[in-house]
Amino acid sequence: MPIIDVKKRQLTCKIVYYGTGLGGKTTNLKFIHQKTNPKMRGKLISLETETERTLFFDFFPMSMGNVKGLDTRFSFYTVPGQSFYNLTRRTILKDVDGVVFVADSQQDRLDANVDSYLNLQENLATYKIELPALPHVIQYNKRDLAGISPVEEMRQEINLHGVQDFEAVATEGTGVFETLRSIVRLVIDKVTKDLNPGS
Repeated sequence: MPIIDVKKRQLTCKIVYYGTGLGGKTTNLKFIHQKTNPKMRGKLISLETETERTLFFDFFPMSMGNVKGLDTRFSFYTVPGQSFYNLTRRTILKDVDGVVFVADSQQDRLDANVDSYLNLQENLATYKIELPALPHVIQYNKRDLAGISPVEEMRQEINLHGVQDFEAVATEGTGVFETLRSIVRLVIDKVTKDLNPGS
């Protein structure tokens, strides 16, 4: 659910990068932050404990214009990948407007990807959100490594709702902004539709 600040005439949407540990969520966000005009982004903040890390920053994409006269802003978050931090994951999903599921393409991580995707659905269900109704895209990361699963196999195992998906090498930036543009567009389309129910 986007936050509307009438005084500032600003609409803030929340996008969460979700997936397994060391799958590339943090790499995606760091690359976006590094390559974005400093005037269009807030500070990259990392909340770290001994064993988990969550990153977030605000992003102001000027080119997206506004929705119903409101300037659009996005808050990006990553979740800790390890399953024993499920409570943190669930908390970060509160009031989410869109999700990027980052899958690790290495063959030995396929089961972990599937588990994480099902975990995403379970955590969203606690907020009465069904994944098919939520704007989300899937990124198959680490396509440059040896021993990776074919995209078709990953699509069959993970992309259960037939959403847009992208191949990526986040360390090099390949597919990072394509993924970003897609989720931003989906979120804006849904928010616009929700704010104009009759149209």
